Formats: sequence, C-alpha cells, structure tokens
Amino acid sequence: MNINFTILAAQTADSGTKMEIGDAAITAVFGYAVVFFGLVLLMIVLYITGGIFKSKDAKTKAREKAVLENVKKEVEANPLTVTPLALPCAPGSAGHVKLHGVPDKEAAMIMAIVADKMQTPLNELRFISIKEVK
Repeated sequence: MNINFTILAAQTADSGTKMEIGDAAITAVFGYAVVFFGLVLLMIVLYITGGIFKSKDAKTKAREKAVLENVKKEVEANPLTVTPLALPCAPGSAGHVKLHGVPDKEAAMIMAIVADKMQTPLNELRFISIKEVK
C-alpha cells in the first residue's frame, strides 16, 4: 500500500469549498465571539464561587464574634465564675489537651520533646491528655 502524500494533499486542497473574504471574516468574528462568551461565562462562575466563599467566611466570623460577646456578657454578670471559652481551634492546631496535674509550661515542654524525638512538626501531632505518673 503505497500512498503518495503530495497527490493526496493536492486533491484535498482542490476538493474544499472556497470562501470569499466576507464569509471568512464572518466566520472569524463568530469564532472570536464564541471564545469571548466562554471566557465571560467562566469569569461569572468564578465571581459566584468567590462570593459563596466570602459569605461563608463572613458567617463564621459573625458566629465567633457572637460567641465572644456572649462570654464577655457572662463574665461581666458573674465575675467570680469564669468558664473556659468554647471557641473553635486555631488553624493548624489539633484540638484541646486535657492536663491532669501537669502545669502548662511542663506540658508544653513534653509536647515539644515528643515532637523533636519523632521528628514531626508539633501541629501534626494530636495530644489527647497529659498526666503525671507518680
């Protein structure tokens, strides 16, 4: 099966329909319009997605502010009975640690030593409780 590509290319070029300059211009403008319409559609989708995430972030901040205001009112009403804050954990933290008879400073040193010995960043470890063994 021997194919002569020169003859095949010449036949393909001759068999196509010839476009006039006006038709080619209309086709080009229509093609550009389709591309720009797609880009505008993509931009609209991105703006909507960004708006959704901004509203979620604003709701979270408003909820945290309301919790802080409630705690502040409670502390002002009962200054001798202070309860711990029920705030969400800081970014990168692994939750709360229950300390049983261990001061905060010693617990921090223990966590730092464990993280160093394991060669793991401290924010990747999860400490549930620390208790002094006597």
